[in-house]
Amino acid sequence: MKYWRRERLKQMAIVVTDDIAAINEVLADKIGVQKHRVWFKNSTRFTIADDYLKIGVPNHFIGSWIENHFLGEIGESVRQVTGCEKKVSINIDPELTGRQKRNQLDGQAKHVERAQNVNTRSRIKVNRRMGAPLKLMLDTFVVGKSNELAFNAAKTVIGEENSIYNPLFIHGGYGVGKTHLLQGICNGVSQLRPSARWIYVSAEDFVNQFVLALKTQKLDAFRKRFRQCDVLAIDDIHFLASKPSMQEEFLHTFNSIDLAGKQVVLASDAHPKMIGKLCESLVNRFVSGMVVKIESPDFETRCKICTQKAATMKKVIGPAVIEYIAEEMHTNVRELEGALLKLIAYSSISKSKITVAMAKEVLAEHISRTDPIVHLSDIESCVARFFGITTADIHSSKKDRTVSMARSFSMHLARKYTKMSYPEIGRLMGGKNHATVILANRKIEDLVSRNGEIRWVGPGGNRIEKAKTVFGKLRASISS
Repeated sequence: MKYWRRERLKQMAIVVTDDIAAINEVLADKIGVQKHRVWFKNSTRFTIADDYLKIGVPNHFIGSWIENHFLGEIGESVRQVTGCEKKVSINIDPELTGRQKRNQLDGQAKHVERAQNVNTRSRIKVNRRMGAPLKLMLDTFVVGKSNELAFNAAKTVIGEENSIYNPLFIHGGYGVGKTHLLQGICNGVSQLRPSARWIYVSAEDFVNQFVLALKTQKLDAFRKRFRQCDVLAIDDIHFLASKPSMQEEFLHTFNSIDLAGKQVVLASDAHPKMIGKLCESLVNRFVSGMVVKIESPDFETRCKICTQKAATMKKVIGPAVIEYIAEEMHTNVRELEGALLKLIAYSSISKSKITVAMAKEVLAEHISRTDPIVHLSDIESCVARFFGITTADIHSSKKDRTVSMARSFSMHLARKYTKMSYPEIGRLMGGKNHATVILANRKIEDLVSRNGEIRWVGPGGNRIEKAKTVFGKLRASISS
């Protein structure tokens, strides 16, 4: 009997081990092999017990990073392998904090550092020898009323070594051309001043390179590379929200470049003052230069974008079809390009001419899937106006009753009326954790289901209303 139990336990252990290996394999596919190697391969220990997936980590930093960046992918990987939901818990594992494990992490960090930094180093070398190494050029940027100011500011930065627009901070929604302008500036500087040293990098890459430099004791090389360049262009700078140590590091980098009279160009989804959990010193630096917003492209600009994209694909599309696509897809450039690509692909496969009738048939699903009922900015404006606060308050870290209630309603309505995920909503509402969005949704659902009382302080003083009444008023305001 004991022998049978031992054999049964061995078989169960083998199954669990296979599951863990499969989870890691699926997770690597989801987040990329390189990120998995850095944050999971030799840095964590997975254990499956009952309804839990326990993740052992060597220190709080790695545990916090995994929780903030990979929790969703971990849950999906566990569900895909085991076929059921499991709660994820992250704990410090003493065995992973030993000297041998630290040496393994350092060696691993060196390997990834070489792989990650090769792009930046090669860009600078190619920049000096061959011209424009980045994909997007300013010449291919379609200018309209929505982006004309940002485009002219970018041209000024290219043409003047000591631009008055320093820093140049470009903000706007997804797919409106922020990255295009940043890469166009770097390429323009490369052509006009071949000896200039520039770096284009996302804020996430900046953070990853800093962490790797810290692990491998190469902070001096990291700082020298970033602080001695002539143009530093950083995309998605809002990624630094809720990361105080990284904000401090970037502040020193920014100050060094600024004092040397060099150029900083930044891009973000939101205005500096609308990025929650960003230190006041950085906000003050960002707004001290040129802050310019890119709006969603208007109809005329969307037509130009479609025409240009079709020309690059060597496809002639009639004005009627172009106008139909531009009329139906009005949020961002990526939607336009995706619709156009789908239409051209269908035309090539079916060997038929592109007509308005074909566009309506082929793009019907695409339009319904990509066109949200309302936009997040509409929701935030309506909620802020109702509760007597500002949208900046919703993005902030304030936790008083009125702001907290307004933020919860904004998150709940965003989840209900848009197709954004919890992490997307949290990131766009001041860099909040996806768990915060989930809790806000549950809170409002509970209040509405039992029609509880909601208390807040409005412009006219204390207010009390039933949850269903508040919810109904906000829905009507958003829909109007």
